[in-house]
Amino acid sequence: MASGTAIEWTEVTWNPTTGCDRISAGCDNCYAMTLAKRLKAMGQPKYQNDGDPRTSGPGFGVTLHPSALPLPLSWRGNKTVFVNSMSDLFHARVPISFVRDVFQVIQETPQHTYQVLTKRSARLRKIAGDLDWPPNLWIGVSVENAAAMPRINDLRRVPSAVRFLSCEPLIGPLSGLDLGGIGWVIAGGESGPEHRPLDPAWVTEIRDTCVTAGVPFFFKQWGGRTPKAGGRELDGRVWDEMPHPWSSAQHRGLRRRVPAASC
Repeated sequence: MASGTAIEWTEVTWNPTTGCDRISAGCDNCYAMTLAKRLKAMGQPKYQNDGDPRTSGPGFGVTLHPSALPLPLSWRGNKTVFVNSMSDLFHARVPISFVRDVFQVIQETPQHTYQVLTKRSARLRKIAGDLDWPPNLWIGVSVENAAAMPRINDLRRVPSAVRFLSCEPLIGPLSGLDLGGIGWVIAGGESGPEHRPLDPAWVTEIRDTCVTAGVPFFFKQWGGRTPKAGGRELDGRVWDEMPHPWSSAQHRGLRRRVPAASC
């Protein structure tokens, strides 16, 4: 079965790989590592690998799960699928042959739409030309602060049907953000006991840039000790804009008409 998720901009998750390691400041309070520790303690087999057999770690060593590859082939209906919510498909320890296997499953299930998010934009760019790109695959990069903005230029060179930015956890301003070639922007604050504060000015600047550029904007959360602690309203409304075109039959309640700006 597909794994349901509380992530507002998708429906289900699919993890043909699990595990990762820190690459930038956005990783400091990684929700996936915290969840992996819990799943390891529960005996979940996917999260027993610590990367080094001599250590007793969080069960977050990069691991391939070939047995998970066929799962979307059995899913009924039309789903929006976040690929590798517990990993990074473009991690150096994920062979390109396995990335191709994932892309092949995506190609064979055109009824679903797949969203892949990476912080490893350099590898994404380097191997993009060696991959066959299904039309139902969206690729995004995490852009948590100005230091991560060069990832956007890597993303622009990728032939994905939709290229998107995930500015979450947003931990600094993104002044001068260039949305050329970008089809969607998600922004949100950090959650958890050690969450870093989110300056409203950082969010409104991104939102205004999206409005000016005509790029759909999705505001996920203000963050806090829990994901819902600060709510989701920005300037008196919820921003749930999604990329077009989306078929209402395929994407059910997720599609949002991009409304006129009210800022």
